[in-house]
Amino acid sequence: MKILVTGSNGQLGNELRLLAQHHIELVFLFTDFEELDITDEVSVEKTFSAFNPDWIINCAAYTAVDKAEQEPEKAMLINAQAPGLLAIIANKHNTRILQVSTDYVFDGKNYKPYGEDHPKNPSGTYAISKAAGEDNVLKNSKAAIIIRTSWLYSAFGANFVKTIRKAGRERGQLKVVADQIGSPTWAHDLAEAILIMVIRNAEAGIYHFSNEGVCSWYDFAKAIIELSDIQCVVNPTDTAGYPLPSPRPYYSVFDKSKYTSITQQSIPYWRDSLKKCIALLNEQS
Repeated sequence: MKILVTGSNGQLGNELRLLAQHHIELVFLFTDFEELDITDEVSVEKTFSAFNPDWIINCAAYTAVDKAEQEPEKAMLINAQAPGLLAIIANKHNTRILQVSTDYVFDGKNYKPYGEDHPKNPSGTYAISKAAGEDNVLKNSKAAIIIRTSWLYSAFGANFVKTIRKAGRERGQLKVVADQIGSPTWAHDLAEAILIMVIRNAEAGIYHFSNEGVCSWYDFAKAIIELSDIQCVVNPTDTAGYPLPSPRPYYSVFDKSKYTSITQQSIPYWRDSLKKCIALLNEQS
């Protein structure tokens, strides 16, 4: 099986690179912007024709949530238009596409775990662009899989875990939002889930995946500081006390029963996965 991965220098792409070493039966082509501009039809067509993948895993995304308000055209190009283009060309080559999406497609006002068929109601440019990307992929490829995830972090790239560790070491106190609730997701666990679905040729459609358990950003930050053995006091604040250009969902917990039912795989608890990631970060420092 041949798998084309886009955006492979990001958190998820790097985790897939690591897992690829343990799957010698799979042939991977890892690309990032330098090797493949997913907004360029000629470039995409050329790569598909040369590699002829069975699957494309699209990890490429514009993820600067607040900056997207100043760069809406760029966010829409990368998050909405490009996935649609990938789906069109994948469909032409009989390639299945797996698109990675986000909890931001919901408005965060549900207050019970979101199922895959819950109506989307994105707010803010980033959220709107990702929701449009889902629509464009599903419209252009009947064999497509969408995996929505939330609060992604890893030992690679910039993310909340690294930000809190750095701030905690530099300051004696931190204020972190306590009224936004969700589920942190270790990119390693998401990468494993994606490969399971690809290898098993899972049924087309939308799936939700995050680590098990629920917490606030405040709880998450407290756990990061504690597990990192950093001397810092973490104080709760509310969203109003930490205004940002783009709105955040207040509640973005997923119902993941569709994924667990189809794969028969258990999902690790968020704190257990966080402990593993922090051990890796400690090795690097």
